[in-house]
Parts: sequence; structure tokens; C-alpha cells
Amino acid sequence: MMSWSRPLLFFLLFCFGELALAQIKYSTPEEVKVGAIIGNVAKDLGLDVSSLTNRRFRIVSGAQDALFEVNPNNGVLYVHNNLDREQLCDGNGACLVDLKIVVENPLEIHYVTVEITDANDHAPTFVEKEKVIEIAESTSPGARFQLPGARDPDVGINSVQRYKLSQNENFHLEIRDRGEDKIPFLVLQRHLDREQKTNHSLILTAMDGGTPLKSANLNLTIKVLDNNDNRPTFSKEVYSAILQENVVLDTVVIKVQATDLDEGSNGGVEYAFAGDVNSKVLELFSLDRNTGEIRVNGQIDYETADVFKLDVQASDKGQPPMTTDCRVIIKIQDVNDNKPEIEVTSISSMVPEDSKQGTVISLISVTDFDSGLNGKVICSLTGNVPFELKPSFKENMYSLVTTETLDRETVTHYDISITASDCGEPPLSTFKTLTIQVSDVNDNIPEFSHSPLELYLTENNAPGASIFSVSACDKDLQDNAAVSYHIVRGQGGHHDMASFLNINSENGQISALKSFDFETVKTFQFQVVATDSGTPSLSSNVTVNVFILDQNDNAPVILYPLSSNGSAEGVEEIPRNVNAGHLVTKVRAYDADIGYNGWLLFSLQEVTDHSLFGLDRYTGQIRTLRSFTETDEAEHKLLILVKDNGNVSLSATATVIVKVVEPKEAFAASDVKSAATVEEGNDVTFYLMITLGSVSVLFIISIIVLIAMQCSKSTDYTSKYLQETNYDGTLCHSIQYRSGDKRYMLVGPRMSIGSTIVPGSHANTLVLPDRRRTSGEPKVPSADWRYSASLRAGGVMQSSVHMEESSVMQGAQGVLVQNWPTASSAADAEGGEVSPPMGAGVDSNSWHFRYGPGGPGAPPQHLKPGEVPPEAFIIPGSPAIISIRQNQGGEDDKSDFITFGKKEEAKKKKKKKKEKKDKKDKGKDDGDE
Repeated sequence: MMSWSRPLLFFLLFCFGELALAQIKYSTPEEVKVGAIIGNVAKDLGLDVSSLTNRRFRIVSGAQDALFEVNPNNGVLYVHNNLDREQLCDGNGACLVDLKIVVENPLEIHYVTVEITDANDHAPTFVEKEKVIEIAESTSPGARFQLPGARDPDVGINSVQRYKLSQNENFHLEIRDRGEDKIPFLVLQRHLDREQKTNHSLILTAMDGGTPLKSANLNLTIKVLDNNDNRPTFSKEVYSAILQENVVLDTVVIKVQATDLDEGSNGGVEYAFAGDVNSKVLELFSLDRNTGEIRVNGQIDYETADVFKLDVQASDKGQPPMTTDCRVIIKIQDVNDNKPEIEVTSISSMVPEDSKQGTVISLISVTDFDSGLNGKVICSLTGNVPFELKPSFKENMYSLVTTETLDRETVTHYDISITASDCGEPPLSTFKTLTIQVSDVNDNIPEFSHSPLELYLTENNAPGASIFSVSACDKDLQDNAAVSYHIVRGQGGHHDMASFLNINSENGQISALKSFDFETVKTFQFQVVATDSGTPSLSSNVTVNVFILDQNDNAPVILYPLSSNGSAEGVEEIPRNVNAGHLVTKVRAYDADIGYNGWLLFSLQEVTDHSLFGLDRYTGQIRTLRSFTETDEAEHKLLILVKDNGNVSLSATATVIVKVVEPKEAFAASDVKSAATVEEGNDVTFYLMITLGSVSVLFIISIIVLIAMQCSKSTDYTSKYLQETNYDGTLCHSIQYRSGDKRYMLVGPRMSIGSTIVPGSHANTLVLPDRRRTSGEPKVPSADWRYSASLRAGGVMQSSVHMEESSVMQGAQGVLVQNWPTASSAADAEGGEVSPPMGAGVDSNSWHFRYGPGGPGAPPQHLKPGEVPPEAFIIPGSPAIISIRQNQGGEDDKSDFITFGKKEEAKKKKKKKKEKKDKKDKGKDDGDE
């Protein structure tokens, strides 16, 4: 029949963290049909029935066959297997089945207790169907004889409640209570007469209290015997013994003893178990029929039964024998022989690393079948793990929760060892390992190995080819660690080098879309952003500093000689009466490369007479090696080869035709040249004044910008190369030196940007008054000449500098120091000559020439990058004039000089020079006459 039950007793609700706990109790009779509804758990708990399936509404307790199940569609608890109370629960106590019901999102655990009530499904039974009792005819009325009791597996009212004896005149029935059992006794009402009736047949009926009532019958046969006056008597009516479980076999439990006052065979006593003793008990204990010793015959287990009740009967050997009985109660003492058992109900084996503190991971239940302290269990975790066991309100129930934030990148999984130990002596322990995997969360940004990154790229790279590779690693997993790359683009202007770069988003390979030129751009930087594929995505960036390295890709360019049609060819006329060492001319060239790639060497490839002309391989000066003779030809052709020192040298050639003329022709040519030079010099002076004014304005603007930048200076990247410190324009380089009481500044065009020098002019020199003089005595010029250069490729810088004293070239930090050869000084005391190092192949923008104390061995004075000594500047607006003077004599050919000084001094010098020239010309004319 269909049966349902109602919630009983209590409904408790406990909440801590994300875990909710509740307990409900139901009751149902045994032997109900499978599928019978016990109750609606979801309704009683107040759960939303429509969400039960999504929340995984289920029973998780117990490893035994499931007696009950829940329907996730409607929340009904129903019977899943046959319920037999007598099989599930042995004894008269309440038969309770505990269930754990779990729902997730959020996690809730509910405890449901189902009490299985007894049904009257068993009838009383007797061990024997017939019992024979022998009674002597001399037995006095009132004698009692114990009868076998009936057994009923049911409990309470459904167990054996009363006995009934069939109607007779000689006996009546007496019931005695021994604890929970009812023992029937047959009581003799009057004397028996064996001669009248030998056997009496009676029926003993046992009845339970169930509805409907059930009963069982036992046939009693009473045999009347001859006299045996005394029956055996036990020393105690009830014997008690305490026995530890798991004792060894054949251990004596207790000894019962009965005595009989008769003599002979009537006084001999034998012992036996009463007929109603359970057969299972007979398997565990044995009774010595002669001595009355009860011994252990099987394995005693406290967890199976904690007490045994035995009925022992003693009978004498008379005819008929007389019997008596006693009760032996054996209490089993628990021994700590059962280890605790750990049952783990995992909510999930994967735990996100961003789980909050107190997140429930698993449910732990611990059981120990021992009792008392032997069954009290202490549960703990071993090792240093970020978890703890949080006890439940129900004993031996725990929740495994997190105690701190997890980090998968530090620990990917945890092997949690759970230890359960009881409190017995000695304690027994059980270990169980629970593996918790930590799932990844996108909590790590991609990281580059270095920041910033540096790329040294040789110029003239192939467009489209890979030039660099960046790589960022992400400690996360799968999509959270999949990194893609992109370059941060600027405004797309002319100076935005990032627009000429492309990056492979998958592997970080960077390719250039154009070929870079060192002479155009020397360094730039761009940013690469690495982004993972997590949700939300995380990113980081790195700055890549690119340094362009120079290649020998520029051939030397001849600046002088240079003909009107652009070819490197020139004609020089010299008097025949010049001496050895006379400067014929100087070949000027420059190379846009730097270092060895821009270091130029001069050599004579073809010459008419090797004994007549010599070429300085460093300066390009052509000088006579001896005086001319009458036999020497009047015209000589010199082919000069200029080559750099790159791995693959590049070169250029220049042709110089030297015409040897008589002194008169040379003087006439000199007059013509002087007139042309004066006219040309006027134009050059005008242009130089405009240029100097522009440079002065740019200088003032630069100073203002520099002050503003210093006020708002940031920690931007500083190039390893020194930035160019000069201005764009004509006067970009200056070289200062002292000769006597005057200082000179050599001004030359900026070679690196393609500026040209007027053919025929070898150098431009500014002559400045010595403002540092403190006395009228002239100062001796310092023997130490130094100038510093920034070698952008780290090579040794060489140039052609000829001066009176030995000079030292000091590079930037880490650059070698080069001693340069000396050359002849100026002929007059007013000035010397310094040729700008155009053939050195070094960008003169970064050069500074200065005086300093000490000799070549003394430590050079260092200037900060971009710093120029005070004497290297000419203050705009000073009362100075610009004039051009040229040595008209037949001596060493001097370069053009730009002289700065007071206006009055310049006029005087010009006037003296003109007077000298006039006297000289007049003397020549007199000689000719």
C-alpha cells in the first residue's frame, strides 16, 4: 500500500560562509512498497522546485545500497529499496537512517533522518515445536518448571506480549519478567499420580500485541516419573561476566555451579544451555556439561553485539531427573579494534585560484564503529596547505574550506592528506589523500625578459626582412597565456619610425618595411604591446631602442680640386724657383661614413716625376720634394687616389695638373687671382655675416628651449649616441687654437648634411682677441692640444690636423686616444693654420677643440655631452668685422682666414698689407726695367 509520512520533531537551519545546513526528520513504516513517498524535501526546506535540476539536488551520503532517493524534478523523497527494519536495525532502539542532501549554487547541505517504524510483519516462533518435561510424582504443588520462550523479531507492541496455556486441572502458567524478556513458567497445582496418568499433553500459545494479532503454539508433554526428592540449586539465579572483544578462543568466560542434596546418581549435576538459546550464541560460546564452564567458541565482536543473555539449565541424574535454571549475562567490553573511516564528498575537483577565503571544497564525514573514547575521532590536515577542516554542528562532520588566496602559478595542485585518529589506547588512525586541482584565472600580465630592449641594426637592411624578435611570457595557462603582439603607432609623421615596422602578432618577429640609412637616422625607439587572450585581457609594453650601425656605403667625395663642370680636376701654377717643401696644393675630400669607414687616406696613383712631388697620405697636401731644374718639364699631371678604410674600401680620384711657370708669369697670375679673390671675398663676407646672424638667433632659441627642457626634464630614454649640438647652417664647426697672443677659430661647413666648401679655399679661421690676458706679457701657447669626438660606431677617429705643437684627439668615454702628427705652422706671427679634418670621415658636429694644461700624457679634460667650452662661442653683436686676407707671396700657400677683431685694428692691418704689396710690386717693376 502507498504510504507517506510527515516531517517530525525539528527543522534546523545553520549558515556559515557559503554553506547552509538544515535537518529534517521523517518517519515511515517498514515493508512499504518501493517508490512510496516519504515526504517532499524541497517543499519542507523552502527550495525552488524549478531550480533543483540546475542546482544538482541529490543524496550524497552512504556507500551502502541506497534505500532512498530524491526526485530532482519535484523534490520528493521516496523509497528506493525494500525496507526491513529487522535487517537494518537489530534491537529495540529506534531505527534511524541518516541522509545528506546537497544542492549547489549556492552550496547547501541538508541532513534528513528517516525513522523506520516497526510493522507487525513477524509472528512469534518457538525454537522447538514440542517440549517434553519429566516431573516426579512426588513433586509438591507449587513447583515451577521454566518453559521455552517465544521469539518475535518485531519490537515494542508487535513483540511477544503474553502467553496462554491450554485448559487443564494440574498446571497453570506463570510469567516472569527478566529485563526486556518475558519468561513462561509451568507451575504444578496438585500432586501427580503416575498410576493414574503417565503423560499430560498441554499447548503453550505465545501472542504478540500487533494488529492483527499473531501467535505461535508449543506442544508440551508432561511425563510423570518416580521420586527424586531434591533438585539442583544454583549459587546465583543470575550470573554476570565482562568479556573483552577479540579474546582468544577457548577463553573461560564464567563458571556456573549448582548443587543437589541427593546422593548417588540423584545428586550428580549436569549443565546445558536452555533450548531457547539463539543458535548464533551457540556458535560463540560453549558449555562444559560437567564443570559448568562457559568458554569462548567464536570471534567476539562488540560492534555486532555488546551483550549476550544465556539460560543455563542444571539437572541431576536421578530418575526422573530434577532440573533448575539460571541466567548468565555476558557484557562485551569494547576494544579499540576499528580504524576510523573517512568519506569524502567532493563538490568539485577544480578550484579557481581566485576563490574567496572560506570557499567550501569538499564535505568530510568520519565514522568509527567503536564506542566511547575508542569511537571519538579527531580529524586534521597534515602539511602546510591553505585549507582547513571546519567542523559541522553534527559530530564527525567537517567542511574542507580555503583559508587564504590560491595562486596556480605558485602551486598547480594540492595533495591534501586527511588524518582521522580515534582516542583509544593505542589510538588508531586512517589517512586519505584528496587531490585538489587549482584552475587558472587570468591574473598575470605578459612579461618581457628585459625592459627596455636594445636593437643594433646595420644600415641598408633588406626591406621586408626580419630585424628583431620580441617575446613575452605569461605564467597563466591556455588562452590566458596566449600572447599576441602589436606595435604602438604614432601620428604617422615623417619622424614616426614605427610606421615603417611590422610585427607578427603570433611570434613577435619584427620586420622593417624600409631600408634605414645611418646618415639619415641614427637612433629611434618604438613600443611593442603584448596582450594575452584572457577575459578580460591583460597587456604590458616594452620600449625597443634601435641603434643604426654604420656601413661603408659612402664613397669619398672630392671637395678640391673641383672644376666648373663638376669633375675632380684642377690646375695649379707654381714658380720654377720654389724650394723643396713648397706647398703646391691640398686635396680635400670627405666621407659621410664614420670610424674606419670614414677615415680617408691619400696616395699618388700616377705622377710624371716621382722625385719631384710628394703627397701626405693623411692630409692630402702636395709638396715639392726638391727644387725645379731647367730639365724638368713645365707641366706635370698627378692622379690622386682617395680611399676609406672600410672592410671593402671605396675610393675616388682627383687629377691635379701642376704648371711650372717663370716668376714673372707667376706674379702676374697672382695679381689677377688676387683681384678675383677680393671681389669673391666681398660676396663671401656678406653671406658669412648673414649666416652668423642666423646662427646667433638659433643659438639664443636653443638656449631658451634647453632651459625649458631642463625645467620639465623627464626620465625619457637617452640615446647612447651624443646628439648633434651644432645648428643647421653653414657655420657648424669651430676649431680654436692660439698662436702668440691671438686666438683663432676655424669655421667650416657641416659635412654630414652635404654642405660644400667653395673651391680653392682650404679653411676658414676666426681670429679673436685674447680676452684672458691679465698682463702685457705674451703667453706661451700651450703644448697640449685636445679635441673630443663622439664616435658613434665606437671606431677610432682619425683626421688630418697640422699644427705647430703635437695634438691629442680625445674621444668620448671608452674611445681610444689618437695622437696626431704635427705639421708646419703659419709663416707669420699673427696666425697659424689648422685644416679642418674633412678627410677623417667623422661628423664634425660633435667636435670641440680646446686648450688644456699638461702634455699628451696628461688626462684629457672631459666635457659633458653637448657642452661647448666658453671660448668656442662668439657672442653675437660684438664689435667685430669680417675680412678676408690671403698670402700673396710665393711662400707656403695659406688658407683663407676670416679675422674677427676690432674695426680699427683690421683697418690698420689691411692698410699695412696694401703698402707692403705696393712696395713689392714697385720693386719688381724696377727690377724689370
